[in-house]
Amino acid sequence: MLQSATPKLTEAEDDRRRFRRVRIDLAGRYMLPDRHEYDCQVIDMSPGGVSFRAPVSGRLKDRVIAYLDHIGRIEGALTRLFDGGFAMTIDAGAHKREKLANQLTWLANRTALDLPEDRQHDRLEQTNSFSQITLADGRAFPCRILDLSRSGAALRSSIVPDAGTPVKLGDTKGLVIRAFKDGFAVEFASALSEDQLRQQFGAVA
Repeated sequence: MLQSATPKLTEAEDDRRRFRRVRIDLAGRYMLPDRHEYDCQVIDMSPGGVSFRAPVSGRLKDRVIAYLDHIGRIEGALTRLFDGGFAMTIDAGAHKREKLANQLTWLANRTALDLPEDRQHDRLEQTNSFSQITLADGRAFPCRILDLSRSGAALRSSIVPDAGTPVKLGDTKGLVIRAFKDGFAVEFASALSEDQLRQQFGAVA
């Protein structure tokens, strides 16, 4: 008895099966094979794909490189065109996709819970500029606090975790949202009170 063959999923359909897309509002820029750059706005995103509002869409299967706020660099292939934008895959290994999933969860929860945006609060002076950054696996590294607010901090350290990495600054949980030369920025899971800032970092207004 013949059995009907299971239809093979396209890459975009397989992405939708494996990953849940979340609606997030992120700005960015993207580059098509012609090397021209354009501004874009994320409509929704998963660790395996993203759709944009974009002024120029390119062609199906074009390679696309994008730089997104809070996410960083992604690249993949253009898989779908629609009025005012396009969708693309995200080429990434398991480790990178896990970090993207953590990052998207953070961004979605921040929107839902109205958590503070990066640099929403004024930067503070602190009397103790040295602290410790701890990764999820328990490894700890000394760091220097370059600037600090109730909602986050910019740090200099011998390690620079990728955007999307969960960390603790002292006893405060946060997420790496941006990397720069010799350092990175952390957004706290929730805004700290003045007493918490003073106890942990000796911060003053």
